[in-house]
Amino acid sequence: MKRLAALAVLVAGIPLAAYLAILAKAIERQSLVDEADRADVILVLGAAQYNGRPSPVLRARLDHALELYRRGIAPRLLTSGGAGGDPKHTEGEVGREYLIKQGVPAEAILVERAGDTTVHTLQSVAAIMRQMNLQSAVMVSDGYHIFRAKRILEHEGMIVYGSPRPSTQRRPGWRQQWQHVRQALAYLLWRVGIPL
Repeated sequence: MKRLAALAVLVAGIPLAAYLAILAKAIERQSLVDEADRADVILVLGAAQYNGRPSPVLRARLDHALELYRRGIAPRLLTSGGAGGDPKHTEGEVGREYLIKQGVPAEAILVERAGDTTVHTLQSVAAIMRQMNLQSAVMVSDGYHIFRAKRILEHEGMIVYGSPRPSTQRRPGWRQQWQHVRQALAYLLWRVGIPL
């Protein structure tokens, strides 16, 4: 009986591992492509903020979005992200304040402040976009995050172009590879109905 169970795990595990490896490679390829094109809005996916100030990761995303905005890629920006345990500030609001300080008019910035997971954030973003009659977005995040986030927002009916923030890493290491595998697992779970 134990052999049969081990064989069943092996038979199911090998194709699953192969699928995850192929998916991780697709995520890696997407992470290197900047698809920025004319769109209705530039969407900045949230990252940590510290007491009302963007973390280095969030600041890098915001700076990249700001550069796209100044190039005329879209007339609006949409910052996203919930409180993440901070009772005073949300990632979306911190992003908005940062962009205003950089000279972006407040009326050009939309804010999603409810998201506590990638899926929840993107569902909220899609609701905002539908309400504002926006159909396309340039999504700014870290490269490893673009593949999954892009597909979630496309599933919500939007046209999405990925634009990863510039990376400071010179060459891929095991941490970056682990991010691709983690995103592959999260994508697979989302596909089977477990939102993360």
